[in-house]
Amino acid sequence: MNSNVENLPPQVLRLVYKEVSALAADPPEGIKIYPSEEDITELHTAIEGPEGTPFAGGVFRMRLVLGKDFPAAPPKGYFLTKIFHPNVGHKGEICVNVLKRDWKAELGLRHVLLTIKCLLIHPNPESALNEEAGRLLLEDYAEYASRARLLTEIHAMGGPGGTSGNPQEPADGPQPKKHAGDPNKRTVGAAAPASTVPGVNGTTSGGSSSSNSNVVVKKKTDKKRALRRL
Repeated sequence: MNSNVENLPPQVLRLVYKEVSALAADPPEGIKIYPSEEDITELHTAIEGPEGTPFAGGVFRMRLVLGKDFPAAPPKGYFLTKIFHPNVGHKGEICVNVLKRDWKAELGLRHVLLTIKCLLIHPNPESALNEEAGRLLLEDYAEYASRARLLTEIHAMGGPGGTSGNPQEPADGPQPKKHAGDPNKRTVGAAAPASTVPGVNGTTSGGSSSSNSNVVVKKKTDKKRALRRL
């Protein structure tokens, strides 16, 4: 979604910057704020799943997008973490009255975040975007809670296959070669080529010594033969 920084009046941008800075310094309980220095009109947050709900233990990433008519028009909210909830659509869009007909410019972003967190505690099946979740909430709460809990465990707990935690990355930089840190392995590897060098060790060295001895004996024999001729 495109930034609306250029579409908002300077006085509105100053108010938004001031409020976002205050939220980052003193966030609501159970909510973390991740302001963007490049785009103040898009606010990323992380909401902890409230205790006593199927979302407990999970961390749900969310973003608020301020449109060009903000604050006359409410911001739009989206869950980035997959969640099974009557008031959250399949694309993460959030349906709550404060983001629609109950919006007032003086409410502010803190009120919006607290309202969305309360929505995790008290879903409203009458304005459901996820009709299946809304139906189960009314007709079979145990099944609704089981489905919601399952998606929380898969997507919001940061375990294997989860999306809220940081995925494990392979170690940076080149990996050491096998046995690179073992001096014994290095010694064996370095000594091996020496056996193929003539005159160093092994049978090749023995053959060379024998050849030298034969030359010496031959020279002595030739010298004796020359003395006899004299």
